[in-house]
Amino acid sequence: MALSMTGFSFKEADTKQGILLLEFRSLNNRYLELQVKLDESLRSFEPMIRDAISAEIKRGKVDCRIYFKSKTNALDVKNVDPVKLKQLANSVNEIGKHFPQIQPINPLDILKTSEIMHDQSLDINLLEQDLKKNLKEALIEIQASKAREGEKLQKILLDKLKEIEILAEEAKKILPTLIKEYQSKIENKFKEALIAIDEDRLKHEFLIFMQKMDVDEEINRLTSHIDEVRRLLKIDGQIGKKLDFMMQELNREANTLGSKSISPKTSQISVDLKVLIEQMREQIQNIE
Repeated sequence: MALSMTGFSFKEADTKQGILLLEFRSLNNRYLELQVKLDESLRSFEPMIRDAISAEIKRGKVDCRIYFKSKTNALDVKNVDPVKLKQLANSVNEIGKHFPQIQPINPLDILKTSEIMHDQSLDINLLEQDLKKNLKEALIEIQASKAREGEKLQKILLDKLKEIEILAEEAKKILPTLIKEYQSKIENKFKEALIAIDEDRLKHEFLIFMQKMDVDEEINRLTSHIDEVRRLLKIDGQIGKKLDFMMQELNREANTLGSKSISPKTSQISVDLKVLIEQMREQIQNIE
């Protein structure tokens, strides 16, 4: 199954210590480019986060944002340590003796002072467990998003392949007719010139024509490449670069078909093939 490089996921998890917010966005890129933005409390987990993403996503520009909102409310008076508060009050009184004109302290400012709070440090091990669990789920979600986009791309590519196959069959069918037309054209030229038809000369001219017109090999390779693209679209894993290479091979056969053409019909088929191949190449740029 083809995976698109375009995907999105958002997850909000209510954990024991706080709320985790995870957001992933991915776009097409030639290689894997990770941009990770984390809260300060999660900074130590960045190597683990990068490894987890790299294990799941192989190509694309991935923007990862993870935030953590602690449930601890610093402005809750219950979190104030009475001993530390009394020490702060004594210190303020002592300073006030030297500065009688000092303004009274705002109680809200005191609540914002972390030095008077109980020890509210996070349980790092528990936070890591919660992060790993929700990171895994967020990655599953973005991979599912990419799979849905990939399914749409796969349908487009298979439709284009069918059109290419029809054009290749059309070129193969009209070849005998073109050969007969050219044979009649040579014979008529001899007659118009009032020259007796030399069978050996006619065979020689016809042999040159057949060598130039022989596109069976190109059509066979075209068909083989079509089968290979279909096979790639059925398998899992990184197929984007392989598909891009197959487009180069298909385009090479279409160019050769055009260069060997001496008929407007086969020239038009060559042009139509190259248009379809280019349309496929544009879609493949977004496949992982």
